[in-house]
Amino acid sequence: GATGLAGALSLAGAQPAGTPLLLDVGRTVPLGGDALSHGRGLDCWEVRKQNSSEWCRFIRSNPDCQMDGGFLDYLNGVFCVFPPRLLPLAVTLYALWLLYLFIILGVTAEKFFCPNLSAISTNLKLSHNVAAFSLTCPLHGVTFLAFGNGAPDVFSAVVAFSDPRTAGLAIGAIFGAGVFVTTVVAGGIALVKPFTAASRPFLRDVVFYMLAVFLTFMVLYFGRIRLGEALGYLGLYVFYVVTVVLCTWIHRRQRGDGTAPPGPWEPEMPTDSEEPEPSGTNSSDYGEEYRPLLPSQETSLRILTTALSPLDYRKWRRKPWYWRLFKAFRVPVELVLLLTVPVVDPDKDDLNWKRPLNCLHILTSPLLCILTLKSGAYGLYQIQGIFPVWGLVTLVGSVLAIIIFITTSNEEPPKYHCVFAFLGFLASAMWINAAATELVNILRTLGIIFQLSNTVLGLTLLAWGNSIGDTFSDLTMARQGYPRMAFSACFGGIIFNILVGVGLGCLLQMSSSQPLVKLEPDSLLVWVLAGALGLSLVFSFVSVPAQCFQLGKAYGICLIAYYLVFLCVALLTEFRVIHLSTS
Repeated sequence: GATGLAGALSLAGAQPAGTPLLLDVGRTVPLGGDALSHGRGLDCWEVRKQNSSEWCRFIRSNPDCQMDGGFLDYLNGVFCVFPPRLLPLAVTLYALWLLYLFIILGVTAEKFFCPNLSAISTNLKLSHNVAAFSLTCPLHGVTFLAFGNGAPDVFSAVVAFSDPRTAGLAIGAIFGAGVFVTTVVAGGIALVKPFTAASRPFLRDVVFYMLAVFLTFMVLYFGRIRLGEALGYLGLYVFYVVTVVLCTWIHRRQRGDGTAPPGPWEPEMPTDSEEPEPSGTNSSDYGEEYRPLLPSQETSLRILTTALSPLDYRKWRRKPWYWRLFKAFRVPVELVLLLTVPVVDPDKDDLNWKRPLNCLHILTSPLLCILTLKSGAYGLYQIQGIFPVWGLVTLVGSVLAIIIFITTSNEEPPKYHCVFAFLGFLASAMWINAAATELVNILRTLGIIFQLSNTVLGLTLLAWGNSIGDTFSDLTMARQGYPRMAFSACFGGIIFNILVGVGLGCLLQMSSSQPLVKLEPDSLLVWVLAGALGLSLVFSFVSVPAQCFQLGKAYGICLIAYYLVFLCVALLTEFRVIHLSTS
């Protein structure tokens, strides 16, 4: 995962040696010596205060308006390409592209990133035998599955922290998603399916999450995060993982049966026969359920065209119109991902081995990685000023692809097929990183257009977009009869997001000469957000045991009402209706 995250790191602008990196979590302000010398009059956020005829010149001449990463210059597009009278059209197009970026993030994480993580964990023997089940199952859940489900949130946070001007997006998104998931999603589960919560796992997760929120509150209060504190975030998550494993092991050891059914305090797990539908890349979405029972010899061309088809026409005909509409938007994304990201499926006899497509992946996956790392700067670099790096990667990849194609067969995967899981993990991580970079840049652009702070954009658009997939999956899981599992996911999954997102995001911005990152909230909204998250956790920590862990519709209504009140207060604070008296 470090290689995938390195792409997000490379987006950070260089800081002068010995100068603390200042991450402003309120409105966008120029940071660093050069920017401060121009004064606040050159804040990019103030472009709308200029005459419309001066917008383009202001954007192009202001260093604060230059975007360090990403493939598209959104500020230049909206203020220079589109005339002022067509600003609403530009905003509409940007909003549609924003939605599509969320689709790219969701599809990549669900169908490519998570399956490859599962394959890697299987190859690393994390759940290889039943004897080790009591330890490996929770370890798998709180590490690999948490990383897979939280990948969009963590990548977005790391990308946002990499630029001082967008750090508020990270804080807003991490806290905003926490409030949203622990109130709206948890409340929705209680409304859909009243249930008895798993007591000890719930209390454990809430306590750890409150510790993480308190640590972040203290970091914001003191206005800086040092190397030890950044490592403390990651250390707290490691301690959380160890606690989960030990608690599960102790409980099952007391029962004397490591594979016994879940107890009353554990989230129930569906068996293989109860699984609603597999989520792998080559699941029934792509026609697996219609394969003939007796395998037949297929040509390489036939295998390639079948593997590259993201649409199952029989399933298409029986689905409702809204599913077809959403699928039509997903098809281009899935097709490009199928072309560039291999997926290994340990549950299949052939491990999802598609010889012609996998050989093509040997060429396309490295090309994808080199062309998305630092927005293609490394891929376009010319060796000795003559031969581009992408050309060298293409040459080496083509030779390897030909060798693998000649030495393998269509029917049986090679012994080294597990390597494709690591290649797929890296390629999907680079896709998520690229989409997260564009997402952060377009949100910053919308904030400048509408004169909104990064924090409010983070707690609304970015938090909602990153949480929408978890919302639907948790509510669907609750409707299918697993409300305790869905409820546990609400509190367990976001622990990974806040600890790894903040800890890793700040740690990677530090250097040996300056192991310090300054966080200076200059807006009341940051404190409203932190307080709201802490209060929601305290409310659940007190009210759930008070109800003897019997959660019904009243609890769900209270949580959703709490979120609506919080959202109103946050927006009123953003628009200065609620503010601190300066007299």
